[in-house]
Amino acid sequence: MSARVAVVRFPGSNCEDETLAAVERAGAAGVLLDYRATSLDGADAVLLPGGFSYGDYLRSGAIARFAPVMDAVRAHADAGGVVIGICNGFQIACEAGLLPGALLRNAQQRFTSRPVDVRIERADTVCTTRFTVGDVIRIPVAHGEGRYVADADTLDRLEGDGLVVMRYVQEDGADAPHNPNGSARDIAGICNAAGNVVGFMPHPERLADAVLGSDAGHRIFTSLVDRLGAAVSA
Repeated sequence: MSARVAVVRFPGSNCEDETLAAVERAGAAGVLLDYRATSLDGADAVLLPGGFSYGDYLRSGAIARFAPVMDAVRAHADAGGVVIGICNGFQIACEAGLLPGALLRNAQQRFTSRPVDVRIERADTVCTTRFTVGDVIRIPVAHGEGRYVADADTLDRLEGDGLVVMRYVQEDGADAPHNPNGSARDIAGICNAAGNVVGFMPHPERLADAVLGSDAGHRIFTSLVDRLGAAVSA
């Protein structure tokens, strides 16, 4: 039986179709879940996709955290279920208290859409098992509010407990910018202490087909499907 993965559509989401296609390409059964839903429709995992939920009014994700579906998402996470936030989904996860910190306006005060280099800091999360710690992957970002911030104690805890999943880097001679948004400690993605909730700014769904010349994004989704498949068959 295939793992079932729900992709939530909020008003203003614009990456849900690509994310759903990437999930299905990786071998899971995908379901598009409306933001007004009150259950997860039997999903084994939930993906909060990229976009501009509720027009990014207030702060990105600050209104989406109150969407009816988020009660079910929180309950799923609290029970140990997998939740992954991509870009706007990462912002929503932070605003909803599923992950610590917040995503604020980019340091250069403008929208950034381009490939960047990130280093995999953990290869044992629900979506990075097909990588090795230290792998550097080139992957697109597209955001105006991607600057990860947290207080010093939280940042120290993230570092000390090994909760940083991805970090912006600049390879020697590379043409991608280092830390394109000014994130604290070059953080591009984190997970919670239990490891079942992960959020990151890069867009793997935009690099999830071999025709694009890289399997970096696809490996995020196949890692997820591997983990879910093991759980479903257990």
